[in-house]
Amino acid sequence: MKIAVLISGGVDSAVTVDRLYRQGHDLHLFYIRIGMDNDEGDCAAEEDIEICTLIAKKYALPFDVVSLHEEYWEYVMQYVLRTVKEGLTPHPDIMCNKIIKFGFFEQRWGKNFDKTATGHYAKVLEKDGRYWLATAPDPVKDQTDFLAQISYDQLSHILFPLGDMTKEEVREAARNANLPNASRKDSQGICFLGKIDYSDFLERQIGTKTGPVIEIETGKKIGEHKGYWFYTIGQRKGLGLGGGPWFVVRKNIRDNVIYVSHGYETRLQYGRSIAMDEVDWITVDPFDYDGFEKEERGGLKVSFKTRHTPEFLCGVLRKSAESGYVLESDKDVQGIAPGQYCIVYTPDRKVCLGSGMIVKSKESKRNGK
Repeated sequence: MKIAVLISGGVDSAVTVDRLYRQGHDLHLFYIRIGMDNDEGDCAAEEDIEICTLIAKKYALPFDVVSLHEEYWEYVMQYVLRTVKEGLTPHPDIMCNKIIKFGFFEQRWGKNFDKTATGHYAKVLEKDGRYWLATAPDPVKDQTDFLAQISYDQLSHILFPLGDMTKEEVREAARNANLPNASRKDSQGICFLGKIDYSDFLERQIGTKTGPVIEIETGKKIGEHKGYWFYTIGQRKGLGLGGGPWFVVRKNIRDNVIYVSHGYETRLQYGRSIAMDEVDWITVDPFDYDGFEKEERGGLKVSFKTRHTPEFLCGVLRKSAESGYVLESDKDVQGIAPGQYCIVYTPDRKVCLGSGMIVKSKESKRNGK
């Protein structure tokens, strides 16, 4: 099979190359360069490319560096800035996979190959004549939540060779293959920022605007912040308040006010109802599919995540005239942040069905929160 392999310089994509090479496929390696020439973003590209070049030479494979600078800025960075200005919490990794890796790359280069392979921890399952996005066996490393906005056409053209491996097994495979990055640390944070701090990036792009930090129970001002766009619902670190823990529980965008509550057990940082809009189902609309269990009122029994975590929550998803869908969780959910994505899975947690953007409640909208 003729396969385009997206490599990053990390151990995961290197082991992806090794596995596919050993299986006898015809491989062409690609590195997507997205750091901006004006230093707005930098993924430590030079070091990454050097390692990718070593991998290509080791297996005598063709290797190209392709640029998607402008596309990343226009479609991902601008999405991040627009979202935070609206007081919401963006998810750039989801957008990068959907728009850049499996969007523009596929349209320009990947289309010339039978498949495109990446080092994501996920699986493509074939069942009932369809492709499904399935979870990896390593719950800590599973990345289906970052892939939950891809389309069915995109999924149909993807290979995830690490889908049946744990991180430990990947490291061992890298050592056994004498890969040059077998011990290289995994990258952390948001890729497009590289070594740039996220708050510094927002300050450079949006600026600052001083506003009050209010204890929501008492209405007392207990500090100041430098702009609501630096904070997200559920945030605890970086508030600069003594006597913590303090959690961000609400934002008033109109008046640039951050509301906080004290203590780990405050009920204000939890909720059970998650309103969702712009929901995209990857393979089928589960409400139209007989293979999924419905409850008495027509709701769909699901498991879900609202952030990148090994843990799943369970609940019932229903259609809503107000927002599109509402997910009622069986347990309390900490820090439900509008703008983030709620990732929906089958109850057995084996298949990722799709995702929807978490939206504000009617009450929050009326109060300008």
